[in-house]
Amino acid sequence: MPRSLLRFTLLLLSITFTSTVYAQLTYYVNIQNQVMVWDKGMIRKIDYLVPMEVKTGRIAIPYLDNSRSFKIYYGGAMRTLNAGFTNEFKVTDNLVAFLNSKSLNVFDKGTVKNLSTFCTQYFVGDSVLLFFDGVRSEYKAYYNGTVYPIEGFLAGNPLEVIKVTDNIAAYDNYANQFRIFYLGNIIQQEDYAVSSFEVGRNTVAYVDINRQFKIFHSGQTYVVEDFPPNTYQAGDNVVAYMSNDGYFKIFYGDSVRSIGFFTPQEMRVADNMVAYRDQSGYFKVFYKGNIYSLESYYPEKYVMQYNSIAYINRIGMLRLFTEGEIYDVTNAELENWELAYDVLKYQIGQNMFRIFYKGTEYD
Repeated sequence: MPRSLLRFTLLLLSITFTSTVYAQLTYYVNIQNQVMVWDKGMIRKIDYLVPMEVKTGRIAIPYLDNSRSFKIYYGGAMRTLNAGFTNEFKVTDNLVAFLNSKSLNVFDKGTVKNLSTFCTQYFVGDSVLLFFDGVRSEYKAYYNGTVYPIEGFLAGNPLEVIKVTDNIAAYDNYANQFRIFYLGNIIQQEDYAVSSFEVGRNTVAYVDINRQFKIFHSGQTYVVEDFPPNTYQAGDNVVAYMSNDGYFKIFYGDSVRSIGFFTPQEMRVADNMVAYRDQSGYFKVFYKGNIYSLESYYPEKYVMQYNSIAYINRIGMLRLFTEGEIYDVTNAELENWELAYDVLKYQIGQNMFRIFYKGTEYD
């Protein structure tokens, strides 16, 4: 396929998949030890005993119940997958990957598929799962219901560096060539290994063999700096970095924006956001092209997930930044609180759980 046609195809696919409407989930265990799921406004009881292990995804909640049966809440119902065979599981936006001994399986929107009967290494993003199939001694990728061969030559050792997130994977192959797996395609990005790289949704930032700083984004490659940055981090469609000449910059929307001539003393990139402390000590966040000032100081603890940041400020207020809006949720004394994607769950007292989502409180 011509490179220009490949870019156009990848762009259409990225628009299709990033416009998907996702569910929002969280869970809690009430005073009767019952497992309750909050599913975008609806509360459902799914189990009667405290589970051994639970993980929250965007559309599914997998867990090992009290007897080690592996179960998944999905689409408004709970489903038992096996009784006592699962020893490890991971959940992302769309996928649940789980190991039964060394057998790798994926739960994808209600369908279970065995990927390898002997898997020794795997990495999972929200819609891509890259794994080493020990039966055939090759790397493969699962994406959108299909398994793709990635690397079939085994030199006795696994690949040294692989990074997978969301809908993209990047790695230096056995021939020391830099490759990107994106939306079902293997892109021959560089003919040589790169010195460093970071990945995010639709995005790979890297320093090439000539020490140029490049960003692959939605099928297009941009040379953004002629010299390696001092530091850089990638997120979903965003890359934040300190340039060689001392400027703090953010790549977003296919262009680079200079934030200022300073080095953030603190900076974190997660999902769609870049949170940082500016030169005046203010707590700020870059979100989808805009900069928001959250506090006149930088908090010691905050949690970033998807489109949201949650923290307790100096006056004891649980505050939530979500999709460009700032909410003062509660100043009550809390037992605990947790942010799962854009859903904020908090506990007041022994048995009072509340959910805050997009400006609405549920109890």
